[in-house]
Amino acid sequence: MQKPKELLKEVFISAGAERSQSPSPPPSRSGKKRQPPKSIHPPIETHWHLPPIKEQRRPSGAGAGVMKILSLPFKYRCRSQSKTMIMEGTHNPKDEKIVDEFRQMLFLEGYLSEKHLDYHTLLRFLRMRDYDIMKAKEMFVQYIKWREELRVDRMLQEFKFEECEEVKKCYPHGFHGVDRYGRPVYIERIGMVDLDMFLRVTTIERFVKHHICEQEKTLNWRYPACSLAAKTHIASTISILDVKDVGMNHFSKPARYLFMEIQKIDSNYYPETLHLLFIVNAGPGFRVLWKVIKAFLDARTLAKIRVLGSDYKRSLIEAIDPSNLPSFLGGECTCCEAGGCVFSDRGPWNDPEITQTLEAMLYTEDDEEGEQRKCCSDKKSVLFGDNENDQFEDACEMSPTDGKYIDKHMLLQKIQAFEPLIEAAKEKIKMLETALNDTKL
Repeated sequence: MQKPKELLKEVFISAGAERSQSPSPPPSRSGKKRQPPKSIHPPIETHWHLPPIKEQRRPSGAGAGVMKILSLPFKYRCRSQSKTMIMEGTHNPKDEKIVDEFRQMLFLEGYLSEKHLDYHTLLRFLRMRDYDIMKAKEMFVQYIKWREELRVDRMLQEFKFEECEEVKKCYPHGFHGVDRYGRPVYIERIGMVDLDMFLRVTTIERFVKHHICEQEKTLNWRYPACSLAAKTHIASTISILDVKDVGMNHFSKPARYLFMEIQKIDSNYYPETLHLLFIVNAGPGFRVLWKVIKAFLDARTLAKIRVLGSDYKRSLIEAIDPSNLPSFLGGECTCCEAGGCVFSDRGPWNDPEITQTLEAMLYTEDDEEGEQRKCCSDKKSVLFGDNENDQFEDACEMSPTDGKYIDKHMLLQKIQAFEPLIEAAKEKIKMLETALNDTKL
């Protein structure tokens, strides 16, 4: 009887050989200089990720190969073709090519978590760095490290912002409705901020955590809900800042620190999620302040900002239907039952029918993940019998939410390293066959 290690070796070689017969991957970008995008602000509705329409079937038998087994932990979130098309949106073939190259680079360096390697997430980082794959990689690596250091996934489960209602009284802000395309609308009334009261009710550190949780909720709940409601892919926000009566006195040291922290988080860790920002009621005091603020914003963000005075209603209504616009911004909504529009969190993400659909999809996702883990365990038994193999078990039971450098998964990286070796061996075999044929002649 073959020993498990010998059997594993044969399966690795078999898997690599199968892979080598498939069409070669697209050429590396290192040989050609990619042209930068024509527009500094290309349209983007590109975050929410669902699997390809074609559903993967569970492989059977040891002959399925290790590479197929390694694909098992990846999740399949929706069986409905129509919902998948809505949630996934249309992929640009050129974008798909560079995203695949980017994903492969990250995978080989130990970033194995599918949660952060989906098409839309990677594309956001690439676009933020004008498709420079090395700069995008640097930015993405910092993003993963930041999530680890702050324990963002744990924060989402444990952090409770009980003072939210009190904070909104002295710092009016919140989501309210959607624009004409279906994007969520976020509103802040900066001119009404009472910073002293704000600092008595909460701390800057707690508010920053609240902001991160809201960003995560927007990516993973509000955008999907808006996509289902609009029947098109939604992945960016329209924001409105009401800066009536704002001047340099509003830019105190605590205010500057809070602004810098929020700006750093949004720009570095949630890139390309802003579609358009309207700054309304901009008076002389704010315009002086704006000259200072602009220095902290990158060019891509500045291209999305419209600074308007008191004559802003027409611009807002062009983008947002009056029924979704609060009355204090020239719209028709008051949200009396919620105590005001900034308290309501009104939008498709709170629609019972849509939330029920999303919850069902998440339940399906968890169910699929459980089945895939069981299938992976069955495959391990086929390969190794009842003996435990820690490395392979770790690979099979990798947590999909653990976005870390995974040094313990060296086995997976070694499998990937076999591919170029096999390709080189094939080329040498062809050369030998050619030489033999020449000798016979």
